[in-house]
Amino acid sequence: MNGHQATEFLSTPQRASTGIVGLDDILGGGLTRDRLYLVEGTPGTGKTTLSLQFLLEGAARGEAGLYITLSETADELRAVAASHGWSLDRLSVFELVGDMGLDPDGEQTVLHPSEVELGETTREVMRQVGELRPARVVFDSLSEMRLLAQSPLRYRRQILALKQFFSSRQCTVLMLDDRTADPTDLQLHSIAHGVVSLEQAPRDYGAERRRLRVVKMRGIKFRGGFHDFVLDTGGLTVFPRLIAADHHAAFDAAVHSTGNRELDELLGGGLVPGTNILLSGPSGVGKSTTAVSCMVAALERGEFATYYLFDEGLGTFLGRSAALGMDLAPYVEAGRLTLRQIDPAELSPGEFTSRVRQAVEEENCSFIVVDSLNAYLQSMPGEKYLLLQMHEMLSYLGQRGVKTILILGHHGIMGDMRADVDLSYLSDSILVFRFFEAQGQIRSAISVVKTRSNAPERTIRELRIGQHGVQVGKALTDFEGVMSGLPSYKGTISLLDDVPPGKAGG
Repeated sequence: MNGHQATEFLSTPQRASTGIVGLDDILGGGLTRDRLYLVEGTPGTGKTTLSLQFLLEGAARGEAGLYITLSETADELRAVAASHGWSLDRLSVFELVGDMGLDPDGEQTVLHPSEVELGETTREVMRQVGELRPARVVFDSLSEMRLLAQSPLRYRRQILALKQFFSSRQCTVLMLDDRTADPTDLQLHSIAHGVVSLEQAPRDYGAERRRLRVVKMRGIKFRGGFHDFVLDTGGLTVFPRLIAADHHAAFDAAVHSTGNRELDELLGGGLVPGTNILLSGPSGVGKSTTAVSCMVAALERGEFATYYLFDEGLGTFLGRSAALGMDLAPYVEAGRLTLRQIDPAELSPGEFTSRVRQAVEEENCSFIVVDSLNAYLQSMPGEKYLLLQMHEMLSYLGQRGVKTILILGHHGIMGDMRADVDLSYLSDSILVFRFFEAQGQIRSAISVVKTRSNAPERTIRELRIGQHGVQVGKALTDFEGVMSGLPSYKGTISLLDDVPPGKAGG
């Protein structure tokens, strides 16, 4: 939910909603009323947009709002609001930028000009508040106030005076600061009741990453750490950092079939709700097709599923699945399957986690596929962050009873292959796919190397992908060295070429 729409949180007499659902969630319901808060960030991080959402949320609740600007003109402010589709008609905008207000040539003969200008500015602010009696005030920005003061002592005294004045008038105040002063100067932090810091970090490719952190907030419990957010048409959307322990839910843990008898046998019965399975192997070996086959079985049982495509185009994915006898279009049209094509260069990790939560909690999704983790890794600032966020997300999905399939591609085709990241310790089950050479052909093998929920087979079976979908053969007991890609044949076992179509596989 964006903009100044009413949030999920019902403001109590002690709390004021910020107008941003995610930020209210982080704060446990909003800001404590009648206090002064500091919103800091370099130019362009979204301070003005956040403050407008705060005022417009108050206007929607019948609370008077005042925007005091020393840095932008009223016309510039209205243009910012219009870019988000908002109108400031319900707000009062007081413009302190004048032809003489910040004129360096406006010399005084007795008093220092800064003393006169700062005093006049403070009196004008107090006069406007006294006349309008607003419940919410935004002061933009403290940088100009700092310039007028010229002395750290006078600057601090003026801020303290304004804080006391606003408190006596029952105003909830946001003071904006663009951090152009000494970054080690924490005077404002000590004065403010709470501090919200906004950041943006450019990337070598793709959109910049934006995140916020509640530095301090007196008297309330908040969710610490960094939280991703996006600034787009409609305002700020904040994605609170996921804490899996807050999302326990009861679910039926009965084992579900993959839709393929031999694959069920390999897994020790099938897929267990609340667990995840990692499909690991080289490109083209059949990982995605196997995941789709398992998902179709879930859809046929009446479940809801979501498939996140990081690598493949949506049209190619649908066409390839249909050619293999797994037409997904009817499930999409019926609203039971959601396909999400993800651009990792544009999506932040926090936003992706938020989308997963939405699929589970709002769309009743019980089957999720992430294809693939290699592309997801590229959207992260480093491997350690991927592991931490993936751990939290998998724990969350497990506690909600979701069956999750993760696809991880390996570098290389045969022999020694490596992955971008080791997620084996996070996975409940691991299916390993390998190419191997036999009878002058490149074939595929599949095996379970780990499972926490069932008693799996410790065998290696042949896998074949064709117009009949996924086929799993018998255990390759007469082969040695299959996982190395160069096996030796020492028996008479039949391969899938010798099995009539439809006889192998469920």
